[in-house]
Amino acid sequence: MYVIIVGAGEVGRSIAANLEDTHDVALIDSDGDVTEELTYSLDVLTIRGDGTDLETLREAGLEQAGLVIACTDNDETNAVVCGAAKAAGDVFTIARVRRRTLLETWQGSKGAFGVDFMVCTDLLTAQAIFRISGLPSAHDVDTFAGGLIRMAEFDIPVDSPIADRTVSEADCYDSLTFAAIFRDDEMVVTRGDTVIQAGDRVVVIGSPDSINDFANEVAMTPEEAEEVVIVGASEIGYQTAREFEDHGFRPRLIERDHDRAREVAESLPNTMVMESDATNQEFLAREHVGEADVVIAALDSDEKNLLVSLLADRLGVDRTVAIIENPEYADLFETVGVDVAINPREETAEEIVRFTRTDNTEKVAMLEHDLAEVIEIEVGPESVLVDREIVDATNDLPEGVVIGAISRDGTHITPRGETVVQSGDHVIIFVAADALDEVVELI
Repeated sequence: MYVIIVGAGEVGRSIAANLEDTHDVALIDSDGDVTEELTYSLDVLTIRGDGTDLETLREAGLEQAGLVIACTDNDETNAVVCGAAKAAGDVFTIARVRRRTLLETWQGSKGAFGVDFMVCTDLLTAQAIFRISGLPSAHDVDTFAGGLIRMAEFDIPVDSPIADRTVSEADCYDSLTFAAIFRDDEMVVTRGDTVIQAGDRVVVIGSPDSINDFANEVAMTPEEAEEVVIVGASEIGYQTAREFEDHGFRPRLIERDHDRAREVAESLPNTMVMESDATNQEFLAREHVGEADVVIAALDSDEKNLLVSLLADRLGVDRTVAIIENPEYADLFETVGVDVAINPREETAEEIVRFTRTDNTEKVAMLEHDLAEVIEIEVGPESVLVDREIVDATNDLPEGVVIGAISRDGTHITPRGETVVQSGDHVIIFVAADALDEVVELI
């Protein structure tokens, strides 16, 4: 498929890098230095220009495009790009927006602005924060098969009962699959004799109950977060509070700006909004913020979010989650003590990428900054897996692949060597990034 991407920021670059091997890609940006740089770093056509200009879109190959992705940092620009593309050609359009109000307008109007699919960055980020907060020791959490199956990535502490044991010895769960281990900068696809070490990050796939049991017994997680403090009434902070409210929580939100604090207080009936500077240690101590189960830093800069997270950790907060705009800070944040760093642009790129995959790809979750993915695929009759036992079929798959779970007619099946995959099954697969294209083609 021929894909045009408008906006060469972090989201656009990430999408382009993910697609360059399997699609013909044109990337438009108004910054000439950026397009020149990407000419040498990516195998895509780069064009300097205004993506809202129909002539620029035509220069990028609009007539042959099957997909136009508008992912600049301006919501209105993205809507105009999609409208222009839709008016001039038969093309599927995706717009990235930050404001939930635009998403709700689009949803209520059944395709307004010429947008076929809209992705709201702040809402996706809020939902990711909520998922991770539900498993307080997890670094990444996602759901598949309509919530029937869950994937999570956990740290293994020194005192974990599975530290220094093989996967075979640790595998005592009926509906759980050990998919992979991230150890320092190395990825290890697990086998029965793989030894799990303290400090590893282990990726598991299974039923929600089995994931919870694993978290409690192996990853030594505390109880589910009940006392939630959100610092910063940014749009992400606001959406996060709303997400917790929608699930029955009563979070606290700290915002220093008087007008913004009043505005969100009126919109969040089940959130206690406190007007203060979250770096004021006397205020934090007086309000017992140190007793919170999780503190979420959602201020307007990475540096402020790091400071708030470190203060919260010093006060004794069980878990800290920080929003980061610069992906290069992710490892730094977690090295100095922030439990989880979430990049809104990565969440957005992940959501958009699944629309560029083959028709049978239902869900995509990227791990460790796209080092690997967990994907959900509906198996067709021509799949290499169909009517074969997994132990046999996986011999025809490349290295770096683990079948983590199967959904069949709404039932979760834990894959074992003798399990036979049927046409129509939804399989959830862990795939190393360098094997992804081959795997999708075979399955």
